[in-house]
Amino acid sequence: MNPRASVAVIILLLAISAVTFSMEKDGVTYPDRITVNGAELLLNGLGTREATIFKVNVYVAALYLENPSSDGYAICSSEETRRLILHFVRDVGESDIASAWAEGFMKNAGDDLPDYEDRIITLNSWMSQMNDGEQMMFTYVPGSGLEVSVKGSVQGTIEGSDFASVFFSIWLGDHPPNGGLRDGLLGLD
Repeated sequence: MNPRASVAVIILLLAISAVTFSMEKDGVTYPDRITVNGAELLLNGLGTREATIFKVNVYVAALYLENPSSDGYAICSSEETRRLILHFVRDVGESDIASAWAEGFMKNAGDDLPDYEDRIITLNSWMSQMNDGEQMMFTYVPGSGLEVSVKGSVQGTIEGSDFASVFFSIWLGDHPPNGGLRDGLLGLD
């Protein structure tokens, strides 16, 4: 192969490897990988939160993991970095968000709910009205806790892997807001 052809092949291979892929669900697109605190996270799946009997879309969620998995329990108890992003596709009031957290924790924390009450209050204090197109991000950082970002602004970190585990189980446990949301995040959809 002549030198020019070799250079052309190398350039083509580099260009192909630099392409970023993405996935789309219900009009929201997420990249197939992100970097968080130096760790590369891969898009595990996308799911849509539906509300009411009319199945109104509320947000499209993306779950990023260091090691993709379809085992919700393993993901929730993992000590690896993980991120959940909620991209709202309609306006949702602060009180509706707080009610959703309360319901999610009640369904997934069981008898341990009192252990989380102070941290749930902290989480709710960081919530605000979410409008169409705005995002919330929840990142579990091993050894630190659950970092909460609302509308692109980091609100703080809630300590404890126990809290993060129950928090992620709201979407990945036995009682998700809707089954299609859980299946999508686990890559089963």
